[in-house]
Amino acid sequence: MLVRKEQELSDIQAEVFDILVSYDVEEKNRRKQHASKRLLEARRAIERRQEEKELSPFLDNESWFDDEE
Repeated sequence: MLVRKEQELSDIQAEVFDILVSYDVEEKNRRKQHASKRLLEARRAIERRQEEKELSPFLDNESWFDDEE
């Protein structure tokens, strides 16, 4: 739906146009939020993996049950 600057819109046409534009804006915002959420989840997974890697030498399960004598 192309709108020319010199074209007069009826009230209904203007309302439909506004609805379409606001729908597009809302859809873009939803996509951005979804992308941000995925990025945050990926970042958290990377951080968790790095923490596990750093702590793994200290969390050797077999050595926890050895008697310290």
